[in-house]
Amino acid sequence: MSEKQAGTVKWFDSRKGYGFITLEDGSKDIFVHYSAIEGDDDDFKTLYDGEKVEFEVVEGDKGLQADHVTVTEKNLQRRRGYRDRGGYF
Repeated sequence: MSEKQAGTVKWFDSRKGYGFITLEDGSKDIFVHYSAIEGDDDDFKTLYDGEKVEFEVVEGDKGLQADHVTVTEKNLQRRRGYRDRGGYF
């Protein structure tokens, strides 16, 4: 088991179930699949751009990927339905 890393969600497509996390030091972007997000198996698992997360980095089939991802700081603006172009939906 690798040690926990900190990072920020760069982007996550909840329809496709994957995205990327930027390491805290900005050195790399790490692939993340929805199945790596910690939580109740019955809950819809997603991440929001800009959320702070902790995770382990593991070697996947196509390179480095995040595992055991937990959100440490939520992006409340995105969770409320704020649009990048302004306004709420």
